[in-house]
Amino acid sequence: MDRVLVKTNEERDDTIRNSLFGKLALFVSGAGAFSIIVVAYPFISPAFRRICLPYVPATDTQIRNIVAVLRKRETKVNIVDLGSGDGRIVFEAEKHGFSSTVGVELNPWLVAYSRVRALLHKKKSYFVRSDLWKFSLTPFSNVVIFGVEGMMSDLEKKFSAELRPGSWVVACRFPVPGLKLLLTEGTGLDTVWVYEIQKSEHQLRS
Repeated sequence: MDRVLVKTNEERDDTIRNSLFGKLALFVSGAGAFSIIVVAYPFISPAFRRICLPYVPATDTQIRNIVAVLRKRETKVNIVDLGSGDGRIVFEAEKHGFSSTVGVELNPWLVAYSRVRALLHKKKSYFVRSDLWKFSLTPFSNVVIFGVEGMMSDLEKKFSAELRPGSWVVACRFPVPGLKLLLTEGTGLDTVWVYEIQKSEHQLRS
């Protein structure tokens, strides 16, 4: 009888341990899945927008081509990179003499990463978490954009409405229709187009 009772108690203890282990495993797997979702969401969410700008890191050739055209800019005042990603273009602009360099990025992890890099390397570049469509370009004379084909027409309207005449738009991967092409650099997927904003129709009539 005692042996049966001991065996029953052991089985009960095993059942409790297995139950606790199962709950712990379920909690850990659930927490892990939630963490993955939290981290991945800022990278995945652009795909659910009507016009999305996914994070695709610039190639070394694309960066070299952008730097090549920025060197030709005589007045190196302020510049903003729309969809700045890991911040490399912004840091390159600062390195090559632009007095005010700003990155605009919607992904909070990439903004945090860029800010940490700026802090560690004692950079003056500034990074803003914002939707590029809601960010005003009025203060800037130079804009860099790695766009997608479906958004370039809408970007042209934004550039024409907000940028002053003489401002430069540096586009990579896709050209901007409707703007005056100033020069190009590179070929194929690494092509960089440089546009100069002209006077608006309202200014021409005034």
